Amino acid sequence: MKWDLALRQFDGYLRLERGMSTNTVRAYCHDLEALGAWAIEHERSPASISVEDLRQAIRTMAEAGLGARTQARRLSAWRVFFGFVREEGLRDDQPALSVDLPSLPKTLPVYLTEEEVKNLFDAVDRSHPNAERDLAILEVFYGCGLRVSELIEMRIRDVFADDAVVRVVGKGDKERVVPIHDAAIRAIERYRSLERVHVEPKRGFEDHLFLNVRGRKISRQWVFLRLKELAQLAGISKVIGPHTLRHTFATHLLHHGVDLRFIQVMLGHSSITTTEVYAHLDDRLLRETMLKHHPRNLR
Repeated sequence: MKWDLALRQFDGYLRLERGMSTNTVRAYCHDLEALGAWAIEHERSPASISVEDLRQAIRTMAEAGLGARTQARRLSAWRVFFGFVREEGLRDDQPALSVDLPSLPKTLPVYLTEEEVKNLFDAVDRSHPNAERDLAILEVFYGCGLRVSELIEMRIRDVFADDAVVRVVGKGDKERVVPIHDAAIRAIERYRSLERVHVEPKRGFEDHLFLNVRGRKISRQWVFLRLKELAQLAGISKVIGPHTLRHTFATHLLHHGVDLRFIQVMLGHSSITTTEVYAHLDDRLLRETMLKHHPRNLR
């Protein structure tokens, strides 16, 4: 099997047999393309490439500036690929399993303080023609802890105002139900009645909640840029994006006493270990608060 055929078949395998989302499939295939390019240069096929070849490939990429997290993600994709190759009967082993993942530095997620969140909301110019949309997006991000892909794909039918919940389609097309507070519901209703009603949706986007001025769903790139603009207007020096608001949502809930397992469900994490980073963040905040206010530390 040649690499171009392997890539096409791997794409179909991820979509049809593994049921992965479009974004995940795209990322896995991109990582496999990188391996394929190295392997073609060194005359290695999917069936003949060895453990040492894989180690050399990742070393070459690291020397070219590939970060540890990207290396780990790339190796994870290769492991899935060679599992697929083995299932296809092209080889009996799984070479990527013998390549160690790089050690990753333990970093805590960036989040906003409650004051910074207030400043972010205040930065929206209410005289702007799309102000209600921007405010509704902020309310949903901060109120529900969504991923950017989940927000831009949200449908009108996913909002159950009477029950104060929204239905979210997350990674791997897994659905979950997330509570939504009254302020966010009101923001959505204002946006729909004051702004969205005047936008003519393009075909296929009639039910998407958040539309751009051309009647299509908002893009990931637009969301990142708009949040960056609002952060600058709010005087926030931190580099923020949609995931910052997701981290902020989880962190503030934890600070206010919400159980970590409830946060796990709301974020759509399949494992509690993914959510536990917020517990470590809370420990750091507790330590910083103690050192700042303890009488013995003030002397």
